[in-house]
Amino acid sequence: MSDSRPTPDSPELPALPVTFRPSRTRAVLLTAGAALFVVITAVALLLEHLSPAERLSFVFTGALLSGVLVLLSRPKIVADESGVTVVNIVGRRHLDWAEILQVSLRPGDSWVFLNLSDGTSLPALGIQPGIARQRAIDDTRALRALAEAHSLGDPERHEA
Repeated sequence: MSDSRPTPDSPELPALPVTFRPSRTRAVLLTAGAALFVVITAVALLLEHLSPAERLSFVFTGALLSGVLVLLSRPKIVADESGVTVVNIVGRRHLDWAEILQVSLRPGDSWVFLNLSDGTSLPALGIQPGIARQRAIDDTRALRALAEAHSLGDPERHEA
């Protein structure tokens, strides 16, 4: 993830491509998923009275639960010269810069919303204020500045 995000004092745009993701949330989910799988597998192997099929069902259950946590850690937003790719839990959508009218994160929102030119709003789970509120606000400002610069077609504001 790029650290060259705009701040109120320095309005320069982040270099493209840039990826926004809830890093702390992702770390917690992936760590919990790995720990969950290890603990359930260890329990399956330590319980002597289980049959091989029962042990396998424990391991399968651990893998299934870990897989759910991996899916929950998947969201990200990737901005590049061609537009923005929003990766949510089970879906992926690429948007051209011109399609994005507004980037908003209102108080109480769980994630950023992209208001689109077709009249719809797309939740972008790659920016979440849950654990790191200030980081989410900074990421929202950076994505908003990129969207405004690219939708206006101002070549001086594009940084590669």
